[in-house]
Amino acid sequence: MSGRVKRVYDEPTKSDGRRVLVDHLWPRGLKKNEAQIDEWLKEIAPSTRLRKWFGHDPARWKEFKKKYAAELDGQRDQVEKLAREASKRRITLLFSAKDTKHNNAVALKEYIEKLG
Repeated sequence: MSGRVKRVYDEPTKSDGRRVLVDHLWPRGLKKNEAQIDEWLKEIAPSTRLRKWFGHDPARWKEFKKKYAAELDGQRDQVEKLAREASKRRITLLFSAKDTKHNNAVALKEYIEKLG
């Protein structure tokens, strides 16, 4: 995958390429007209139930990735479309969590890379 993950609150740069928000909820305190987001794919974000269960607890990270992968299997068309796009140009998956290592964008990037 030609891409990376980045907090949506971080300064946008030209090297971000296409900026895709992959959270189910809109980030707090961020105005839509200032976000510089090219696409919001809330359909491939973790379900509310899974997101609340995970609670960004690093101890649940491994299990979260498994459960999220199962959810993504059900959204295969959307994920494959994103993967095809990422094979052609840079994509930055945006997330709002404070934890930059244990979040759905990181898990999604890993899932997409395994498709490759």
